[in-house]
Amino acid sequence: MCGIVGYVGKKEAFPILINGLQRLEYRGYDSAGVALLNSHLRIYKCKGKVSDLIEHVKGKNTEGNIGIGHTRWATHGEPNDVNAHPHLSGNGKLAIIHNGIIENYATLKEMLLKRGHSFLSETDTEVLVHFIEEIQESERVPLEEAVRIALEHVVGAYAIVVISKADPHRLVAARKSSPLVIGVGEGEYFIASDATPIIEHTRNVVYLNDEEIAVVDLENGLTIRTIENQPKTPFIEELEWSLEMLEKGGYDHFMLKEIHEQPNSITDSMRGRLHADLGVILLGGIKDYEQKLCNARRIIIVACGTSWHAGLVGEYLIEDLARIPVEVEYASEFRYRNPVIYESDIVIAISQSGETADTLAAIELAKSKGATILGICNVVGSSISRTTHAGAYTHAGPEIGVASTKAFTAQLTILSLMALRIAHLRGTIAEARYRQLLNELEQIPQKIEKALELEDQIKYISNVFQDTAHFLYLGRGYNFPVALEGALKLKEISYIHAEGYPAAEMKHGPIALIDEEMPVVVLATNESAYEKIISNIQEVKARRGRIIAITTEDDERIHSLAEFVIQIPRTEEPFSPMVSVVPLQLLAYHIALLRGCNVDQPRNLAKSVTVE
Repeated sequence: MCGIVGYVGKKEAFPILINGLQRLEYRGYDSAGVALLNSHLRIYKCKGKVSDLIEHVKGKNTEGNIGIGHTRWATHGEPNDVNAHPHLSGNGKLAIIHNGIIENYATLKEMLLKRGHSFLSETDTEVLVHFIEEIQESERVPLEEAVRIALEHVVGAYAIVVISKADPHRLVAARKSSPLVIGVGEGEYFIASDATPIIEHTRNVVYLNDEEIAVVDLENGLTIRTIENQPKTPFIEELEWSLEMLEKGGYDHFMLKEIHEQPNSITDSMRGRLHADLGVILLGGIKDYEQKLCNARRIIIVACGTSWHAGLVGEYLIEDLARIPVEVEYASEFRYRNPVIYESDIVIAISQSGETADTLAAIELAKSKGATILGICNVVGSSISRTTHAGAYTHAGPEIGVASTKAFTAQLTILSLMALRIAHLRGTIAEARYRQLLNELEQIPQKIEKALELEDQIKYISNVFQDTAHFLYLGRGYNFPVALEGALKLKEISYIHAEGYPAAEMKHGPIALIDEEMPVVVLATNESAYEKIISNIQEVKARRGRIIAITTEDDERIHSLAEFVIQIPRTEEPFSPMVSVVPLQLLAYHIALLRGCNVDQPRNLAKSVTVE
């Protein structure tokens, strides 16, 4: 959730840290701070965004060739100057930044209070740096050994970087259930929560694994040991993303850029995998597990948030085309309800970042029961990609906007390819239908481009409804998960209360909410349930609800029923969510913009949820 960045080298650290924090701000933005070392250990931090930190340090000494920086998403303690990171040890010689939650911090704090420590903040992080100080002083060990011993006693999740006044050329980092990546440059090292702050300096990175401790030292280089004190050989990988992919590219917001990138991100996710002219789907990442998929009695999809909505569409795809029972679970609930898992089960874990804590925990639970785990994620080298038995990357490119857009449609692309591949292998789909769907899937990027051309119409509708307090979204079949996703997007970035429902369920409760003030977005692209959707629209209209209908270009009936009609290209029903979600993304974006909301950094949210 929080953003971590560290630097040691020959350059001035402060500009590198600030630039890195700005790139990481999508991970948390309620406070920010840096610690810089140059004979003195100086800490500057404040409530607010990185821009507030820049103002805060104006006129202050920011010299130094080594430092750490942090942008926070609050867990322990409200966002304020004191709770902001970095945190100092009691003797003022150590500073720490931390992403995660130390679950046994209260016990550690009680012990440290008895030993004379005092604390300034409400955070678990300050407790940890005091604990490291206590061990270092009582055991008289080097910093990296004090960190290792301390972490043996810590319960919880963490990514930490520690800087010491006594070690002006060294940083110590460690991770468990929260990502850290180390950039290896020429005579310099970078540490960050993800690769976004590193990519403009070096393409060579090392991804830390759980319970590993890294020391970056200008004299001795990079060394890694486990918490059990076993040495590990660093494995250097080359980053695939480019700096240009991290810029806004002329758009006002990352979210808008990423909405418009969907034709390309879907094409990239299909490239080398879909050969419609040959009738072939190649999914190299899961090739060795295709037979297991075909023989599975049950597939379980685990995910959170937008990825969970993608999983719901995946359920429709796999059951409809491949005829294998599918269950879709919130990862956060799956791990706690003692689920029944068989060794014959296939578990598909979906996550944009590949670092979602609840999804990782669900994976570990399923693995312990002997299930086969496949992953769908966007970030090469992420924890989920390393923890699962196999899987497929979405190739959507970096998604900086907190509200996920292109990651959703890229996930649907992979799920569509998987469903079609399994269906073909199992013989549950006729060859002619299979070829038809392959050709249709290949055309989806062009259809999304046409849907994006409706933006001016959607801007007008957004202006009409910008001051609305509530929204209802209705969909059937494949488009029910799209209704959920459309409502989520509106909630996330405009702070309007919105709910998604199966259209047929409206009359079992939500219909009581409908009056002349209630806008109802109806997804009416399903050919198989078209007449039923018409009936639902009639029910809303009879109660004076304001109808915004998403329908197809050749639809003529709904014009006489709905106040606003957004017509998108007709699409084969299994792939309709990839097109029908686009106007909903644009609707949420433009309403939020008109309401003056921070579109890319909505309040209380962060991009990668690495805590439970």
